[in-house]
Amino acid sequence: MSAATDTLDTVTPVAESSSKPIMTHKQIMLVIYGLMSGMFLSSLAQTVFGTAIRTIGDDLHGLEQQAWVTTAFLITSTISVPLYGKLSDIFGRRPLFILGIVIFILGSVASAFSTSMLMLAGFRAFQGIGAGALMALPLAIMGDILAPRERAKFQGYFFAVFGIATVVGPLVGGLFAGADEILWIDGWRWTFLINIPLGLFALFMVITFLHLPKVGKHKGPRIDWWGAAAVVVALVPLLLVAEQGREWGWTSAAAIACYATGLVGLVAFIVIEALMKEDAIIPLKLFRSGAFSMATIIGVLVGFAMFGAMMTIPLYMQIVLGLNPTESGLSMLPMIVGLIIASLASGQITAKTGRYRIFPVTGSLFTAIGFFTLTMIRYETPLWEIYLGMFVLGLGLGQLMQPLTLASQNAVEPHEMGVASSAATFFRQIGGTLGTAIMISVLFGMLPANILHATEDKATLTSALGTALDPAEASKAENARIMKQLWTPITGPIQTTIQSQLDKGLAEGDAKAKAAAAEAVTAKVTEGVNQAVAAGRLPQAAAPTVIAQKVAEATPAAEAAAHEQVLKAVAEKAHASVQGDTVAVDWADKAQRSYWVDQLVPTLQEQMKKKDSAAAGSSSSSISDTSFLTGANPKLSKPFMVGFIDSIVVLYWVALGVILLAFVLTWFFKVPPLRARSALQEQADKAGVTETGSIRTHKA
Repeated sequence: MSAATDTLDTVTPVAESSSKPIMTHKQIMLVIYGLMSGMFLSSLAQTVFGTAIRTIGDDLHGLEQQAWVTTAFLITSTISVPLYGKLSDIFGRRPLFILGIVIFILGSVASAFSTSMLMLAGFRAFQGIGAGALMALPLAIMGDILAPRERAKFQGYFFAVFGIATVVGPLVGGLFAGADEILWIDGWRWTFLINIPLGLFALFMVITFLHLPKVGKHKGPRIDWWGAAAVVVALVPLLLVAEQGREWGWTSAAAIACYATGLVGLVAFIVIEALMKEDAIIPLKLFRSGAFSMATIIGVLVGFAMFGAMMTIPLYMQIVLGLNPTESGLSMLPMIVGLIIASLASGQITAKTGRYRIFPVTGSLFTAIGFFTLTMIRYETPLWEIYLGMFVLGLGLGQLMQPLTLASQNAVEPHEMGVASSAATFFRQIGGTLGTAIMISVLFGMLPANILHATEDKATLTSALGTALDPAEASKAENARIMKQLWTPITGPIQTTIQSQLDKGLAEGDAKAKAAAAEAVTAKVTEGVNQAVAAGRLPQAAAPTVIAQKVAEATPAAEAAAHEQVLKAVAEKAHASVQGDTVAVDWADKAQRSYWVDQLVPTLQEQMKKKDSAAAGSSSSSISDTSFLTGANPKLSKPFMVGFIDSIVVLYWVALGVILLAFVLTWFFKVPPLRARSALQEQADKAGVTETGSIRTHKA
């Protein structure tokens, strides 16, 4: 089944084999069943995990580190894709597909028992090595056994499986993430453990049904390990700086070192691939085809926009709309319905007409319209508008995936089907990996500042601060966590400062009032005593003693009366209440609270404007665990929500720009005509079939 290298002689074509199909319809269907089981495993694993990522991040206290978990998987799966494609051309698809499933299962088990986000990222990286086979080989096998027009019909089955997994996955992931424990194990850990029975079933299906005609063995094949190593050196530093650039600084020494290392890896990769020629994991001669090159470029752009921006939709559904993980999974249904409808329709049209040139154009246009709709999201946007954008987005993506792969496969020789299919997947994954790393990094880099900017809004701050200062709201159990996380650090100092000011004002007023009262008492007593002396009722010598005695007797009452007047005056002026022997703001009183909120808001706004960068840098802890938003009063959570929405809208604008570039390129995309026969059939017709039924190989 593998392709030939230059180690075997050309065999004269056998005429009899040219008209005899190498596989019956039943054999083809059994192979497809095996492929669909592997695809279901891969698709379900990713959708289950995607829905649970917020719960996982909250439980492991590292939601802002989710890019590590996501990109670790994407890095290893992306790097392994071309290697699987090339090795499958040499050693056959089946053993490598089985190996990929086994690695995927082992990685799932390890991931299930992670105790930190970084540990989970490491195990997900191992899992991604297996996932590379599940991504690369089904397309190559489909290209082997099915003619392109026939393949377009069968893609409906695969997208049905993908659609089912995409719908079922979030539901299952939501149920797991929403459960505290299942069989004494944290619920979210079952998002990985579920892969064990599914993986074993997929393994059984592949071992049982995935049997392909064999191709003559190679003599001393060369494996491009150096090329694979160069891919690692080129990609990993770039992904690392994409993830950490906001903390390091995009022009820091560490970032520049990553840029330089990535560039060295890229140059080394090109040189190695040129030297390896036919044995390269991605032969450079593939890019001599304009169709293959253009399909690759468009695929990178589509992957960047799709993977990067689409990561934010489940987060939006859970964080902003307050949906639980299960509901978040269901909310993805409009996009999946659009994707399935478009893929089935485009597949049927391609199968009947043999034409597919229009679909990259219309697909990128619909995708752009979908992203543009999502850029209109605001805090008050109704859910149906978001669903509409998702549906249109699905219609676009459903038209893009298969035509780009078909173009790549039809642009190469039949014996290069594996490397061409894997290269198409590889570059799309590169776009997706970079898109995910960059956009998630940008999202969490912008989020603190955007939350601060949203809080600066007068109406938002007035409403939120008034609610946070209301004891009835602040004491509610559902608001306890958001108060502790966001508002108590603000309201606590405010209340302390105001009380200190009131105490100081009262003390100053008391001092002045007491002095005035003592002076008034002394004057009044002195006047009375002097009158008594003048009338002869009191000897002059006794006057000082009598004055001192009467002043001492009258002063406490006078001071007490003055104190009461000061309490009332200070309370009235400060819009506060007299509480015992002091003055304090009664925060439960709406009128008093509103007065102070109006006084405080302008000051807080000025402080926030002056401390933008400091606040952004110090608020990273507020996004490492977003569970404090669950059930909180919307007025308290609105600044966070608005800041989050502003951040993801920026990502949708970026995705829109990338897709519009892809749309422009599709007008210059000349797709190759579809072949009439499958890759294996072409090889059999050209090289002949041996007495045992194996396809002979030919010199490249």
